[in-house]
Amino acid sequence: MSIQAAMLPDGKRLHLQHGPIDLIIQADGPADQVATAYRAARTRFATVLDRLAQELVTLRTQVPEAGLAVAGPIAQRMVAVVRPFWKLKVTPMSAVAGSVADEMLAAMCAAAELPRAYVNNGGDIALHLADGETFSIASANGPVAVSSTDPVRGIATSGWRGRSFSFGIADSVTVLAGTAAQADIAATLIANEVDLPRSIKVRRAPAAALYPDSDLGQRRVTVEVAELTDAEVDRALSRGLEFAGRLQSRNLIAAATLGLKNDIRTLEAPPAGAASAMTGIRQHA
Repeated sequence: MSIQAAMLPDGKRLHLQHGPIDLIIQADGPADQVATAYRAARTRFATVLDRLAQELVTLRTQVPEAGLAVAGPIAQRMVAVVRPFWKLKVTPMSAVAGSVADEMLAAMCAAAELPRAYVNNGGDIALHLADGETFSIASANGPVAVSSTDPVRGIATSGWRGRSFSFGIADSVTVLAGTAAQADIAATLIANEVDLPRSIKVRRAPAAALYPDSDLGQRRVTVEVAELTDAEVDRALSRGLEFAGRLQSRNLIAAATLGLKNDIRTLEAPPAGAASAMTGIRQHA
């Protein structure tokens, strides 16, 4: 399983791929600094997968209150960001994509002076924004825009239709947070909460039956959602929005959008210096 590294046809973005890790990277700035950043990215990427594999057994273990002992810097990021959620029986693998994106971005920014850069790991995005810079992207729940003055340097999306398993029924949950790793775990957990517990309209199956190596084992994940009434959609989204509000009140996320069927709910970022405030604006996609 060899590492693939190539510039994309636009000549601006670098594609790095090794096993399940697939990154799209862009750095802006003077040509020499961009070249230096991309060299640093290639160098750092060379050991990412192998180092994670060395600690995979531990990283698939549910995090206890005291945390887990791991050595690699990405593994340490994963454990640290998941630890606040230990009561929810999560493993560090819940934050692997965002943690890899954060680490790759850190390597680039340590090597070069860049006004703006991002690392996109399958939809989990780590951002670097110098003063006056902005970043925007289209998400399943609408456009996302971040400026250098925002307390946001990570964006992540999760849902039962995505590449990862979910206990919930959200089509898509997009989270903005301080880091990509924080956004990653939060998006996963909020998507889990968008749910109709015990509803016969939701079909679930053991994660291990779908993917034998899943760290979720025999825990049942969503595989099919039948047609829902407006009241059921409202109830499921309200659960997720309430949970997202609790995360925001703990400063674990900045904002979130939750989508199910044709409805989107938005948890706005509070004004600077103000207490967190949850909003439940209903939009029709």
